[in-house]
Amino acid sequence: MFAQENLNDVLSNGIRTVVIDPGHGGKDPGCHGGITNEKTVVLAIGLKLGEYIKSKYPHIKVIYTRDSDKFVELDQRAKLANDNHADVFISIHANAAGSAAYGTETYVLGLHRTESQEQVAERENSTILFEENSDEKYKDFELTPDAIIARQLQLSVFLNQSINLASKIQAQFKGIGRRDRGVKQAGFIVLYKTTMPSVLIETGFLTNSSEEKFLHDPVNQIKMANVIFKAFQEYVAEIEGVNTLVENGAGFEASIEEIKQSDENEKIVFKEEKDKVYFKVQVETSRVPLSVNHKRFNNVAVKEYKQDGLYKYTAGLFENDFQAANEYKVEMQSIGFEYAFVVGFVNGKRIPIAEAIKLAKK
Repeated sequence: MFAQENLNDVLSNGIRTVVIDPGHGGKDPGCHGGITNEKTVVLAIGLKLGEYIKSKYPHIKVIYTRDSDKFVELDQRAKLANDNHADVFISIHANAAGSAAYGTETYVLGLHRTESQEQVAERENSTILFEENSDEKYKDFELTPDAIIARQLQLSVFLNQSINLASKIQAQFKGIGRRDRGVKQAGFIVLYKTTMPSVLIETGFLTNSSEEKFLHDPVNQIKMANVIFKAFQEYVAEIEGVNTLVENGAGFEASIEEIKQSDENEKIVFKEEKDKVYFKVQVETSRVPLSVNHKRFNNVAVKEYKQDGLYKYTAGLFENDFQAANEYKVEMQSIGFEYAFVVGFVNGKRIPIAEAIKLAKK
């Protein structure tokens, strides 16, 4: 009854509140690539999407589940949307799989149909491992097929709207040349708990080096936000039953031009913060300095540091995450860096790996 009344309210009064949910954050980095992580990429996209919506639709209230690098529990993200009677919930993520996987996909709540869809849901749901007392909190919560089907029936009035929005998002991604992996269903906790049309967007694969470079680029983050914004405009127009000009977000072209003209962005880097522990993968050592574009680096982005009179080159940057760095080391070895190994840094200086691991655990 509540769901039907709420949908009728949306259809009659239009979109009044949208919740934007940049996934992960804080102590939960999400998935890693070699030069960035999920929490950083999706926050940039989410914040820009919110700016665009606020500018074109001043009557629509935009709420972020997080607007900075902080950790927010999964059930609190859904609770925020439910408590504010949101009309749309948009959760933004980045994907992880084999190094060859690429493209975008948008999810609604449902039963997974492939093992890969199940793995995506399990990875995004693993955020609960960072929550305090998660065993107690979720002890009676099971995403069994029966439970998901029952929940789908409860929220059936929203499902078509969720699929509608998801389809528009994927069509817009395809329009800028992104591979369309389709609209899919899976058992995401955050979608299970929201009571409004809800989608979860996987913007690309950070485990694919080309996709990671694309998503790490501030210009492309703006483009991704703009694509989602265009789909949102189509959705709003359809709900409100009006014709509207689907346009770029306010300042879209100017923002891109500003970034392109900035010398600081000629080489995109992940800034290392003071007193934090970073793990990198050392791939080469040389007695003479090498260009970072040298053919020996096989198109992998590297950084140089000097130690004991030798020039050393590292790939990847993993804050407090030795496991992710070790996995990246294996990937580097598989593409030809046979002697790659993990090194630890604090404040720009290399420290013994055992000490780095110990500090990271603190």
